Parts: sequence; C-alpha cells; structure tokens
Amino acid sequence: MGVKKINGIEDYINKFVKARGGDSTGFDAATAWTDAPPPSGISASGGSKTTNGDYTVHTFLSTNPFSVSSVSGTGDVRYLIVAGGGGGGCQHGGGGGAGGYRSSVEGESSGGGGSAEPALTVSAGTYTITVGGGGAGDGPHGTFSGGTAGTGTESSITGNGMSALPSSGGGGGSSMSSPNTGGSPGGSGGGCALDGTGGGGSSTGGSGTSNQGYAGGSVSGYPTSPAFAGAGGSGGGGAGSVGTSVPTSPIIAAGPGGNGLASAITGASVTRGGGGGAGSHSPWTGAPGGPGGGGQGGTGNSNAGTAGSTNTGGGGGGSGGHPAAGGAGGSGVVILTYVT
Repeated sequence: MGVKKINGIEDYINKFVKARGGDSTGFDAATAWTDAPPPSGISASGGSKTTNGDYTVHTFLSTNPFSVSSVSGTGDVRYLIVAGGGGGGCQHGGGGGAGGYRSSVEGESSGGGGSAEPALTVSAGTYTITVGGGGAGDGPHGTFSGGTAGTGTESSITGNGMSALPSSGGGGGSSMSSPNTGGSPGGSGGGCALDGTGGGGSSTGGSGTSNQGYAGGSVSGYPTSPAFAGAGGSGGGGAGSVGTSVPTSPIIAAGPGGNGLASAITGASVTRGGGGGAGSHSPWTGAPGGPGGGGQGGTGNSNAGTAGSTNTGGGGGGSGGHPAAGGAGGSGVVILTYVT
C-alpha cells in the first residue's frame, strides 16, 4: 500500500486516529493497526511482581493475597493455575500424576487437551491465591503391603465475590500390594505398581480431570523373558499426555511420566505439569519423569523415587523397592498477568 496523502488535521484523524481506536467510520478501519489489548487499568500488589513488555506479571509460589486497589480499564487478567503433584508409589511403584493445569493465556492450552479459558475480570478488592502442595510419597513399608501415595492439594483463585477457579491436585501413584490397586484420580491421574500376586494381574491408572490433565498409565502383567523386564510400574499422567503403560512393545522396564505443557505467561517459556516416572524391578532402570518437573522413578529393589520439581506441579517418582519411599509431588504455582 502506498503512502497516503493527508490533507489537514481532520483528514489525519479520519484516516488514522479513528481507525486505530476501532472506529469503523475511519477510512482505514479495515486495515487498522494491530496493537496490544486495551489496558486493564489495574493497580494491584501480591506475589512477585515483574513486567514483561506491556504486561505486568504476578507470580505466586505460595499462598498469598492478590490485592487490587483500583481498576480504570477492562480489568481483564490472564492466569495460569497449577496444583500440587501427586506422590509416587512404593515398590515398583506407579508415578504420581501432575497437578491440574488451567490456563487462560491466549494461544496456549489447558491440561488434558483443553483450550485456553476466558480471562478473569477483576474489581477492586482482595483475592486469595492458594498454591497447592505436593502429595507425600508412599512408604517405606513391608513387601506387598502398599496402598496409594498422597494426592496433591489444589491451587485456586477465590474471593471478592467471584466464582472460585480451582485446579485439582495430582493423583497419587499406587504401591505394590496383593491384590493390586489402581492409581488415584486427580488433576492428572496416578500410575500403578507392579501387581503383587505374581505380576500377572492388571490395574488401571487414575483418571485425569477434564481440561486439567491426563490419566495415569495402566499395568497388565509382565513378560517372562527377559526376566522381570517390563516388571515396573506405570507412569503418572501429565498435563500434556497420558502416563506410559506397561508392558509395551518393545518392552520397557517401567513407564515414563506423561509430558507437561509449556507456557510463556512470564515472558519466558517454562514447562510444568509433568507426570512422575515409575519404579522398576531389579536389575532394570527406573523410568524418567515427564518434561515439566516429573520425578525420576527408582531403580531396582531398593532405590527411592525422586520428588517432583518445586512449583511445577510435577508428579513424584515411584520407588524401586519397599525399603525406599516414592518421591513427593512438586508444589504448584499461580501466575497472573494483565496489560499495564
């Protein structure tokens, strides 16, 4: 498009000022400039407050208030709410599920294949930002006597008359028992341990929460050759994919955790919400946690699972043997951003 001739101030206003402001009477309204969204007009405090270009960012690593002193614009806030991850199971244990993952950042996704949610519109007042903790890993305890690791706790935005926005804690992975138990449901579901009745039984991973995360993997016995290959647990579900089931073809020693999701809400891309990896059976190696803070599964018949990473909502890794515990889930995080 060529340079336009401008005949006086009225022509300038008609061609450019009205069009940029969205006035359809401007000659150039159909090709108006692309700008940042309208300013939110928010004056607020709480969490760690930073800037990212035209945006203000509040990052909450623990439970604290978000205090809005005034709003002179749209009041629109975009958010990322990640709950605490589930703990890992004990003795060839299942990986913990990632904490529920909810996002309203345009162009990004919520967990479990969900789309970005609408913006939150705030008004003057105080909101409570709750950041969930990770669930405890199960064990140590006697052989074949396991239960299920702890479920993570929810993260949420509440208060000032709004409808609560909760994200569910990740499901705990199960421990080896006879008969076996499945992983717990959660934001993302926990994985399962090897079956204590001889490895031939099956169990199902915990279910994930709609638009927050995926299910944990399942266990359906293990092959007899090579010995104890595929005799580990299944992976915990992640925000971005299901935990890996065992056995699979080709045979794997234990199920890796499901993938997390990346968000650039702070300006830098960070992956969170990875599922915990499962513990293996000796002499094989434990499974890795999913990208996004999932803990590593323990190796063999004695090694512990590692914890999910702090403030990622990652699931804890399952332990290799009953003398060692599964890893704890990682704590969650809540991040808010708005146009300054």
